[in-house]
Amino acid sequence: MADLQLTSPAFADGAAIPERYGYTADNVNPPFEITGAPASTESFLIVVDDPDAREPAGKIWDHWVVWNIDADTESIPEDWDLESDGAVAGENDYGETGWGGPNPPDREHTYRFLLYALDDRLSLRRDATKDDVYDAAEGCVVGKAQLEGTYAP
Repeated sequence: MADLQLTSPAFADGAAIPERYGYTADNVNPPFEITGAPASTESFLIVVDDPDAREPAGKIWDHWVVWNIDADTESIPEDWDLESDGAVAGENDYGETGWGGPNPPDREHTYRFLLYALDDRLSLRRDATKDDVYDAAEGCVVGKAQLEGTYAP
């Protein structure tokens, strides 16, 4: 599991996420690079969340949930038209489908970009939430990688 990596040409791990990716700015996903997928990978799952939202929102805020990303995917472009690539986006905590960028209400927050390599594809409704996806992916995870970025209001 240690070989799988998720990076972004837009920001380094632990660095500031450029403003344009924020919810009240351009609200587009940043680009990503995927390397080191296990041989048994059939699809990828990406979850972007904000654990620092627990205090202001009362929960970890989910910004992006995307599953059934092709196993041969090595890069994800900025403002990705994921459905044209066969991936599926679920519902974020803005009550929308797709990317919902950072929008911390109080201070700088750290966002987690979680990549999972799965040995299967997931059969879920398009309005599935992170919890639904995690339930469906249980027992299918063959690799995991994490990238973090910060964003301030």
